[in-house]
Amino acid sequence: MSIKHWPQQERPREKLLARGPRALSDAELLAIFLRTGCAGKSAVDLARELLTRFGGLRQILEASSSEFCQAPGLGEAKFSQLQAVLEMGRRHLASAMERGMGFTSPDAVKAYLQAELRHRPREVFAVLLLNNQHQLLAFEELFQGTIDAASVWPREVVKLALAHNAAAVILAHNHPSGVAEPSQADRHITERLQQALALVDIRVLDHLVVGEGQVLSFAERGML
Repeated sequence: MSIKHWPQQERPREKLLARGPRALSDAELLAIFLRTGCAGKSAVDLARELLTRFGGLRQILEASSSEFCQAPGLGEAKFSQLQAVLEMGRRHLASAMERGMGFTSPDAVKAYLQAELRHRPREVFAVLLLNNQHQLLAFEELFQGTIDAASVWPREVVKLALAHNAAAVILAHNHPSGVAEPSQADRHITERLQQALALVDIRVLDHLVVGEGQVLSFAERGML
């Protein structure tokens, strides 16, 4: 049965408008994005099939162009739309931090870093560069490593911070394994970077480790 023949309170779009997006299931949210189904299937039916095929909503959002476009009911146009939606989300989070909002809410910083780093297949070390008001000056990816390690050079971090005239930084890297627990090497490089940046009066506010479903904060753990 077509969605237009469903009771109004059960239609995804009307449900979202009445109760907000959090009230919708993954399939209902995806159905709104898809807009239409295919032969003999409503948009919700197609969404459920896609969630099963890919293994979940996150896997759909992070699928490559070839993987995405091979699925029934999808294609290059929808892949382009999806990438645009994801990029708008990232820019919205970045904009909030540029206005200084992100650093009054650790969750906003974590959400931004998850959007940037969680899906990376290799370890990436990045730096959030901040001014005196803790507003975001820049987000820079400095080093990429193997699946389980990245070589981090304190000299390069200091040079970058000075180039942006940063007053403080937040360090971040991902764990492709999905486990956010910091390693001994993570602790060691954090200490080295703190010492190097302190020599030029730049503070390390935090070091965040991005895992599969968690972002671990060194500051919250009392490790800084």
